[in-house]
Parts: sequence; structure tokens; C-alpha cells
Amino acid sequence: MELFTLWLWPLIALLVLPGLLVYFGLHVVERGVIFVDLALAQIAALGVCVALAMGAEAHHSLLPYAMAVSFTLIGAALFAWTRFRHARVPQEAIIGIVYVVAAAAATLVLSHTAEGDEALKNLLVGNVLLVTKGEVLRTAALFAAIGLVHLLLRRRFLLVTFDEDAARAQGVRLRLWDFLFYATFGITVTSFVQITGVYLVFSYLIVPAVCGALLTAGVQARLAIGWAVALVAGVSGLLISVYGTSLDLPTGPTIVCCFGFLLAISGVVVKLRR
Repeated sequence: MELFTLWLWPLIALLVLPGLLVYFGLHVVERGVIFVDLALAQIAALGVCVALAMGAEAHHSLLPYAMAVSFTLIGAALFAWTRFRHARVPQEAIIGIVYVVAAAAATLVLSHTAEGDEALKNLLVGNVLLVTKGEVLRTAALFAAIGLVHLLLRRRFLLVTFDEDAARAQGVRLRLWDFLFYATFGITVTSFVQITGVYLVFSYLIVPAVCGALLTAGVQARLAIGWAVALVAGVSGLLISVYGTSLDLPTGPTIVCCFGFLLAISGVVVKLRR
């Protein structure tokens, strides 16, 4: 089949890589910082833009990735530091401000480069069909390492996210654990942005987690539902864009719309249960 020859590595990327993003999505939704992933993805994109403005090539140089990771770690430190309880300034406001400033800065940085508009579009929408075997294997190895860290420290990460008061009572250093969470989360987002773009990263993080939260309360069940939603949306979007040649649909936006469709179905299921 054409799917297993021409589009083998895009298919593998959509089957293997989103699992870690769905896990992080559960944390993000539970923490109520929905747009932190979008902000970190945009900060990573800003790092790539700076590298491009310095003359680096997006897919043939280490500099864009190094800059994206560096910018993301700065963002992780900022979000860990701004975790405070202020009656008039919620952290979500800080996250929104960081996002819009990073987006504006990216536009400014690329405004004087020849490929500015095209590069910015690629960072937002991405093109998973262009992913290579090397990119998939490197990203999968990185995700496996990050996943192992979270597996070994899962009790502390889950405590900080799902029972913050208990974590405070136990004397857990919240800012330190927040930084570890945002740093590993940011590196994950940075790597996936390089392959799929900002919009698809946001969809993989939030929509599966929201579908799981709508349909069940248990963390493990939500994770299983999220993985299933990510699998169905990714493969469906890829098949529609590849085989719907008469429609000539871009893959990333098609997958995002599939996520929206699955979220609507989840909402209908919740209504029918009542």
C-alpha cells in the first residue's frame, strides 16, 4: 500500500510520538493552564526564528533546535517562577501575555528575512508528510528518555498536579518540581513543533485530555481514552489528506479538524449519558 511506502515515517510519527504529549496534556488540563503548551510552543518557535534570522537552515542545522530548546527552558523557568496565588493576576494571564509577545517577536524577527512569511507559516501549521526517518527515530529516543524520567518520578509529578494542597502539606518544593515538569514538557513540545507545527502540538496536548476528562474521572482511564483519540485523529487525518487527492487538503489542519470532530462526539456521548 502507498501508505506503508510513501508515507511510512509520517504514519509512524503519528502513531508513536503523540503518546507522551497526551500524558502531558492530562497534567496541563488538570493544572488549568491550558495555554501553557501553546505559549511554550510559540517560545520554541521564536527560538527557531532567531536561528533562521542568524542564517541557519530550518532542517539542515543544529542551531534552530538548540535555540528552540534554550528559549523553551527560559520559558519553563518563567512559568515555574510565576506560579503564585494572586487574586487579581491569575497565572493564565501571564501565560497569555508571554504567548502573544513571543508570537509578535517571531513576526518581527522574520520580517527582514527573505523566507519570513513561509517560515512562519511552516512553524505554525507544519508538514508532517516531510518528516524523515532520522527525525522520527531521534524524537522517539528523546521521548522515551523523558517518559522514563516521568515514570520513575510519577508519584511526585502526579501529587503536584492532582493534589497541590497535599504536596504543600508534605513540604514538596513546588517551584522546583514545576520547573522539572515545564522543562521536560517544553523539550517535548519543542521536538514535536519541529515536525508538526504549533497548531497540531496544541491539538495533541489538549483535545485528547479534554475528551478523557469528559468521559471518565480516573487518571488511567483518561490516559487510555486520550491515546485512543490521538490515534484515531492522527491516522484519520493522514488518510483523508493523502487519499482525498481531489480535495488537496493539508495534513496538519485536517488532523486538527478530526480532533474537533472527536471532541464533538465526546460531548454528544456525555449528553446521552444524562
